[in-house]
Parts: sequence; structure tokens; C-alpha cells
Amino acid sequence: MSEAAAISPAQDASAASEQALPVIRLPMLDSKRELFAYEIVFQDHAEDEAALMRRALATITDGALARLVRGNRTFLRLTHDLLMEETDVLQHQPRFGVLLKPEAAADPALVERLSRMAQRGCPLMLDAGDTTLEFNPAVEPLLKIVQFVRLDASKLDPATLRSRSEYLHARGTHVVAGHVDDHDTYHRCESLPLQAIQGQFLLKPEPVAVPVLAASRLSLLRLMKALQEGNPGPVELGQIVRDDAILSYKLLGCVNSAYFALPRQLKSVQQAAIFFGAARLRNWIYTMALSGTGDRPPELLRAALIRAHMAEKLAQGMPGEQREMAFTAGLFSLLDAMMEAPMDFVLWHLPLAREISSALLENKGPFAPLLDQIRAWEAGNLRGGEVQPQVIRRMAAIYLEATQWADHVYAFADQRPN
Repeated sequence: MSEAAAISPAQDASAASEQALPVIRLPMLDSKRELFAYEIVFQDHAEDEAALMRRALATITDGALARLVRGNRTFLRLTHDLLMEETDVLQHQPRFGVLLKPEAAADPALVERLSRMAQRGCPLMLDAGDTTLEFNPAVEPLLKIVQFVRLDASKLDPATLRSRSEYLHARGTHVVAGHVDDHDTYHRCESLPLQAIQGQFLLKPEPVAVPVLAASRLSLLRLMKALQEGNPGPVELGQIVRDDAILSYKLLGCVNSAYFALPRQLKSVQQAAIFFGAARLRNWIYTMALSGTGDRPPELLRAALIRAHMAEKLAQGMPGEQREMAFTAGLFSLLDAMMEAPMDFVLWHLPLAREISSALLENKGPFAPLLDQIRAWEAGNLRGGEVQPQVIRRMAAIYLEATQWADHVYAFADQRPN
């Protein structure tokens, strides 16, 4: 079990408030759509850039950033001064690497410093964008020492993206395609010699002329419909889930984990519904059931879980029933991508509350502003100076808590009985 899993929610919230950096983690996926690495992105205008990056280095030392990325390979950007002065910590953390701009190649002292870092095992990635790399003496000093290069797929035409990827691959450099924000670009990238792909394609459904749901997804929608119809209570929830042994196993394993620190073990779904409340348990059943869409990237479900938890926390000023609905709205905001079908088509099968469907289909109602705020946070931009620092600090704390909760819950959602 992860370190985060052994922390109670109250401890999580306290730690998040004290330590949270205004950052987000953006996944890079390999050819199997499994996680290759995270990129740590700082929120725009959150605070002084150098001070923020210095704090980030400190959180590497105390382990907080490692917990945010679950110990996976991670890249972040650092200022020139920090790279020259305070990178010793990275030499003891081989899972953390540095993102570099092409301009760094013009500074011989920095290149020498980076070369020593690379020799000691620090991963380096050149964020090349659309810079010409083939036989370009201006960037050659960096190409000789970096292990990875990221290309901007949104700025390069398909032929250039292919030829540049092949050129780098022939040099023995691992290539990452960035800004892959639609499925057409993603499919073009699938045939290239790439180490990983990164972009908004992950959070979007693939366009289809005629939406068709596979049998497994229809079965999932039938379960979700049963959870909505008639506002089922603890007994009814137990009856709905009892025939699905795997779903019950995941659900009870999660609620009985150390994360929730319950005074006694809950032995049935009905007991769990009585203890936590039917509305909350219904949301967790959604969560565990959605993990059954096993052909979807794990990072997609994690993103939906993070949105759900953030929406619930942002709705703290609302009545209890609306907080649970906010959770559902956040979770279902990526239902089209998880089901690989248009949102209106998917929701046609579900008798959702009007407030939830309005937020998902029309961007209206009480939950629409919450989802807008979450998407702005995911994009790394809360409109800069328009947002008060205390709002950014609160969002950072909520995001950190949400990632820890999502990673914990996903660990159980992904389990299978022995």
C-alpha cells in the first residue's frame, strides 16, 4: 500500500494545506497507453517563478513531490540559476529529470553542468517544440547529452514530425510527441518511433460517425442506471451489487483500507451504505465500476477521480446532497472519453439529476462553474492576476488531496481477487 494510502483524509487535508505546491501533473503515455512519465507544470502567475521552483526542489528532498507522482519518472522545468546552483538533490533522485529549452545550448557553463548531471544519472529532456534539430549546430551541444527530446506535434506538419522523430531515433535519442490534442494526430503518432505521447487527446472521446457501445459498456450503463433509478437505499444498493463479486471485492477492500481508518470492518455493501450514506457509496460504486473499462488508459480514470474529488471539495458550501452530486458531475465529466461515445449519447442511457446533466451537456447549472474551475486548473491557468493568491493556495491543497485520494482509490479499483 502506498504512503498516501496509510494517511487519513483529515491528515491529508492538513498536509495538503501546509505543503501543496500550485502544480499539476501531466502524464506521458507509452505505446500501450500506460504511464511513461509525468511532467510537473507550475500554475501561471501563481507566485515568483524562482521561489516556486526552489520550493519544488525542497519537496523532492522531503518526499512530497515523489508522493504526488507515486514515485514515477518525472520531468520539471528549473530556472538557469537553480540549475547552476541547486541541482545536487536531483543527483540523488534518478526518477526526477529536467526539461530544457533549446536556448540552454548557447550557455557553455550550463551545458557543462548539465553534462555532469547526465553522467550521474539525471534524466534530461530537450523541449524542442518546432525548433529544427537536424544538423543544427545551435542545439547540437544539448542533443549530445539529453536522453529525451519532446517535439510539438501541434506545430509540425506530419512529414516533418515523422522525419524528425526518425532522425532522433537513429541517433539513439528517445522521442516524446507533445501537444497531441486530437485523435487524428494521436493515430499518426502511433506509427512513429516514439517513446511516449502527451496531450489532451487522453481526455477526449474519439469521434465516431455512429456511436455503438460494446456489450461490456452497455452492462456498465445498466448498472449505473440501476444506481440512479428510485434513489436506492442501503438494502437496494446491496442487492444491485451482490451478483458482481469483483465489484463487491473492490468496494469493500477500498472502504476497509487504512486510508479511512474505520473503527470496525464493514462486511457487506449494505453495511458500507449505512456507515457512509447511500449517496456517497453510490458514487464509489460508480468509481469501482468504471475501472471495468479495462481498455481505457489508467490515467484517464485517475483524471476522472481527481475531478470528482475536486468538485466535491469545491462544493463544500453547498448542501450535502449537492456535494455528492458535484462528485458525480466531476466523475462523469470524462464519461464520454471513458465510454468512447458522445456525451449526449451516453447520458441518454442514464436518468441523471437535471443539475448534473445540464453541467455536462450545456455547461449550465450550479456545477458548471466548478467544472470550469477544475478545467482551468488542469490547463495550468487560473487567469493569472484575476485570481487571488488564497484561491490558488486552496486549489493547490484541493488538487494535492484529490490526487492522493484518486491514486489510493484507483489502486483498489484496479485489483482483482486472487
